[in-house]
Amino acid sequence: MYGTTREEEILKYLPLVDRVVSRISVKSSDYDKSDLVNIGIIGLMDALRKYDASKKVPFESYAIIRIKGAILDEVRKNSKISRYKMKNVNDFYKARNDLQQSLKREVTDKEICDYLNINEQQLANIYDSLHYLASVSLEEMLFSSEDDSVELKDTIQDESMDNALDILVKDEQQGALEKAIAILSERDQLILSLYYKEELTLKEISEVLDISIARVSQLHGKIISKLRESIQEELA
Repeated sequence: MYGTTREEEILKYLPLVDRVVSRISVKSSDYDKSDLVNIGIIGLMDALRKYDASKKVPFESYAIIRIKGAILDEVRKNSKISRYKMKNVNDFYKARNDLQQSLKREVTDKEICDYLNINEQQLANIYDSLHYLASVSLEEMLFSSEDDSVELKDTIQDESMDNALDILVKDEQQGALEKAIAILSERDQLILSLYYKEELTLKEISEVLDISIARVSQLHGKIISKLRESIQEELA
């Protein structure tokens, strides 16, 4: 970090800001990309100021954490998922758990719809909410308390599956998550890999699998739901 001006350092690492911002799913009109880039630059400047090379942590990794942190701190103040949507998600989990305990098998979407007295579109909306909640922090989605609202910070996407699995979760949770992923179908594992490791968009995944974007979103929501349940059982 020596031998260059602060402006040169910012320009050198500016792509890190773009990288983080490009992986953020923001369903709010309060912030556009330029807003998030400006906030991210503040995080980058903070990283340049506080980085300690003696810690043996690559600057890029440290900077990404600081950039994300700056964005999270800003957007968490005003952006929350509605209590209504979270109630629907919680109702879904309860319904599926009740049905699985009663039927002793994996339940179908139709059975969940009948149990909750909702239609297929309403269930699709719930899966979309699950995808939205999970679209980045797996730890927050899988291990969060059952609060009645979820802040936008819970939707910031990790840079790779390694970040999601190796940095954010504790060792015992890591093992449980690996076991949960191992028992997923090949298709589900592929979707996780394409989304978190290869960093494909929903549209790109839909083209790879030859299905609609909405279907990819629904499948992703189901996968996260399965992971959460498997991990909770493993850690119980």
